[in-house]
Amino acid sequence: MTATGAARGRSRQGRPPATSRASLERLGFELFARNGFDDTTIDDIAAAAGIARRTFFRYFASKNDLVWGDFEEHLGRLRELLASSDPDTPATDVLREAIMEFNRFDVAEVPWHRQRMRLILRVPTLQGDAAVRYAAWRGIITDFAAERTGLPADALVPRLVGHAALAAAVSAYESWLDDDAADLPSLLDQALRHIATGLRAVADAQGADAGASARRDRPAHRH
Repeated sequence: MTATGAARGRSRQGRPPATSRASLERLGFELFARNGFDDTTIDDIAAAAGIARRTFFRYFASKNDLVWGDFEEHLGRLRELLASSDPDTPATDVLREAIMEFNRFDVAEVPWHRQRMRLILRVPTLQGDAAVRYAAWRGIITDFAAERTGLPADALVPRLVGHAALAAAVSAYESWLDDDAADLPSLLDQALRHIATGLRAVADAQGADAGASARRDRPAHRH
């Protein structure tokens, strides 16, 4: 029996139709785990859910979108966290706390989130989509760094902050996926603190360079 046929068989056996984003997402993850992401089609998911193909598209624009879930909504939350931060709090602390909050999940959601991240980080056909989505995430961090430093968003330092923060988060996730006993918040905290140390050094160096430039540009006093 084909995967689609098996899914239809399960539907006929009494599975209630999946009519929410969350239920479709969970069902999709079950099929991805069983058959692989590439070998699972939208028709397979719709049949297993007991819905028409067109109904699937009411909830998700594509199979890739199902994997990412409410990522766009979470991006808005990340931007709000950074925008509402105390300007007197060091930027590196604000970034760490906001990114930690962005990646906070209920205990019951952790197994599903682990499966989601395995797909995002390890399925080759999802890498192009991941690059686009993570560029949007990185852009929010870059904009925050630009605001805090007074530099344009396309300047070196804000771009460096955005890339460094993303690298820290992805590194923490990769370590988490390699060890089922690992604690994601702890890994994120460690990675972001390491990055903060380097970024503070960059900020200090930039400040020193700015001071030296100001001294060079200051008119000499005549006696």
